[in-house]
Amino acid sequence: MSNEDITLTAGDAEVTVQPGNGGRIGGLRLGGSELLRQGDRFGCFPMVPWCGRIRGGRFLDGATDHQMPLNSPPHAIHGTARDGAWSTARVTANEAVITYDLVDPWPYPGRVTQIVALTEGALTLTMSVETYETSFPAQIGWHPWFNRNVEGADVRLDFTPAWQEERGDDHLPTGNRLDPKPGPWDDCFGMPDGVDVTLTWPGQLELKVTSPEQWVVVYDEQEAAVCVEPQTGPPNGLNTLPRLVTPLEPLEATTTWTWRRL
Repeated sequence: MSNEDITLTAGDAEVTVQPGNGGRIGGLRLGGSELLRQGDRFGCFPMVPWCGRIRGGRFLDGATDHQMPLNSPPHAIHGTARDGAWSTARVTANEAVITYDLVDPWPYPGRVTQIVALTEGALTLTMSVETYETSFPAQIGWHPWFNRNVEGADVRLDFTPAWQEERGDDHLPTGNRLDPKPGPWDDCFGMPDGVDVTLTWPGQLELKVTSPEQWVVVYDEQEAAVCVEPQTGPPNGLNTLPRLVTPLEPLEATTTWTWRRL
């Protein structure tokens, strides 16, 4: 099948899936209100096979040292899959399945599958990385750009993390855990009971971002949008907290956004 844009609908909710633009969600409209920042680089893109920054673009797998392109000097950021064209495997009125085969510069063969499922009150994104050959470390995450202002209301963020990762001068976690500090943030937080962040546009809408995963990066330093990014490990996690993809055990993650009118 082609990699043209896909539109999913359920009730007054409409989602645009863009396989050809890095497998991202290009838009989420509820009753005509667009919740995601528009533009080729925005929407909500998959972070895979790693999330956030890798220090110096380098990671070790056993004794092997791999160098990724420094697309955010001096680091490599947000994986490779958002830069490639995905393929459409299956589409119904309210669900799409898209896939991406890992290629250079990622050194290992593997396949990423993303399932986008829409109901009248929720969007569920599920991603897996699988291999039939060599085992390798990987991460999965999502990077949504939620519009700060929807229908004249500025968003309010509410979450209660157990800790905040101390951020070094190089923007990467130092390994120290701090009591959560007030924003603005470009920071990683630990939520051991699962990610649970509420975005409220007063008088308009409440949207909850949840995930069984225990890590979330919150980025709200830009005027136009705020980002709430559930992921399977912290930035630089290929080095500090690798999750292994093996032929017997894929890496899988999911996030659900639920909403209600106010």
